[in-house]
This record gives sequence, C-alpha cells and structure tokens, in this order.
Amino acid sequence: MGLLLLKRANEALSVNPPPGVTHRLSTNGSNWLWACLALYCVVFLGVFTTSFKPRGNEKIFHYLLSVALLVGAISYFASASDLGWSLVSQRQIFFTKYINWVVAFPVVNILLGLVANSSWATIVWHVFLSWVWVVSYLVAAYTPSVYKWGFFVFGTVAYIAMAASTLMEGRVGARRVGTARDYMLLAGYFNLLWLLYPIAFGVSEGGRRIGVTPHFIFFGVLDVLMIPFGAILFILLSRKWDYNALNLYFTQYGRVPQGGHFPEKAAAPGAVSAATPPPAAV
Repeated sequence: MGLLLLKRANEALSVNPPPGVTHRLSTNGSNWLWACLALYCVVFLGVFTTSFKPRGNEKIFHYLLSVALLVGAISYFASASDLGWSLVSQRQIFFTKYINWVVAFPVVNILLGLVANSSWATIVWHVFLSWVWVVSYLVAAYTPSVYKWGFFVFGTVAYIAMAASTLMEGRVGARRVGTARDYMLLAGYFNLLWLLYPIAFGVSEGGRRIGVTPHFIFFGVLDVLMIPFGAILFILLSRKWDYNALNLYFTQYGRVPQGGHFPEKAAAPGAVSAATPPPAAV
C-alpha cells in the first residue's frame, strides 16, 4: 500500500492528453487545479454540515453557498482533468470556468441583496448584469479577431454597473436593517476581487500575455478567495445579524413567518374586523 501511494501521480494529462500546441495546460497547472478543487470540497462539506443546525433555523445562506461551492468543485474537477475546453487560435479555452462564474457571481449578488434587504427587482437586476458580464467574456474568449474587445467592453460595462449598484444602493438598504458595517465589508471584499477579473481576462484569454497555466493560477486565486473563503467570511458574519429584520424566512415556514402580519388585508376595501361587531339595526 505504501509503495502504491509513493507511485501515485497526476495522470490527468495522460488520460486526457492536451493538444499538441504551445498554449496548453501543464501538469503543474493541473496540480494547482486539483488543490483548488480540494479547497472547494472541504469548505462545501463544512457549509453543508452546518446547514443541519443553522442559526435561527434559517438555511438560505447555506443553500446558496452550497450551490456555488458544489458547482465550483465540479468545474475545477473538469479543468484539473483537462476536460471542458475548446481550441481557439492554437490555445486551450476552458469554458468550465465560465460555467462556474455564471453560477457563482449571481449567488454572491443574491447573498449581498439579502444582507442589504434589497428588493427582488434590484437583486434580479444584479443577477442579470452578472450574466451579461460572464457571457460577454465567454464570447470574447471564443472570438479570435480584435472584435473580442467589443464583447470585453460590453461585459466590463455590465460589471461596472453591477459594482456601482451593490456599493451604493445596497448600502442604503443595509442601513435600514442594521447591517451596514458588515454589508460594506462584504461588498467591498467581493467587489475588490471582481475588479481583478477584467484584468485577469485581459492578460490571459484577451491579450494572451500569459499562458494557460499562469492564467489558471490567476483565476484560481480569485475564485478561491471569492467562494470558499468568501463563504467562511459570510457564515461567520451572519451569526450576529437580526434575521427578523432581514425578513429571512425562506426555509423555516415557507414564504412568510408564522403569524405573519398582513396590513394590506386589514386595509382592503369593505374589510370588517372580526373583533368589532357590526352596528345594531335601529
């Protein structure tokens, strides 16, 4: 058994050989991706385990983070195995990371929206902008001509609009529910990481200044800080939030808390209070 463990090595590129081109994933790059996968899996297990006894019996944060962590783990498993890529202008383009982002970025936006008690319209707007951002970069990566930068600009504009809204509108809502300090910490943390994604894309699949392995190191660091470490930070901060003020009742009683108050019913035209008898006839 010990001899087998000593002989064990990363054979992903032997089982799934890369193309015979210069810009391809190396064995060291695959090793790095396996390490990222391990981090995703460890944090996923931690978040999933704590979901059995969450604070206030509310599991919405655990559910959302588990989705992002699980999809990220699958994405990194595919990339580490040298799968999920296409050949564009003699370079491996891994579309798996875009699948990861199209799930992870909206999850982060939903989490921030819940902490700020934002309206669903605002949350949907942020999710839509994150999708435009990711899809635009995906199309840019698959465009071999200089027109890729047009898609890059569209995606970056969507990112800027999303970042501005989360930092400005979200802060206003967070003040109303007493989470302004933690919200700005989270929003600042995630937006700082998001700021580096356009730079990473510009020097990798955009400008092709760095190879496939260095580009995975760049994006891998950002992804690990974004989701696994971001999940830990989020769970730790959520311990002191007032879930009642945030109206977080998604997984406790359904859509509303037990004994929920519905002022619109009392204010409905023609509504008669059960506690007040009708006037006696004269």
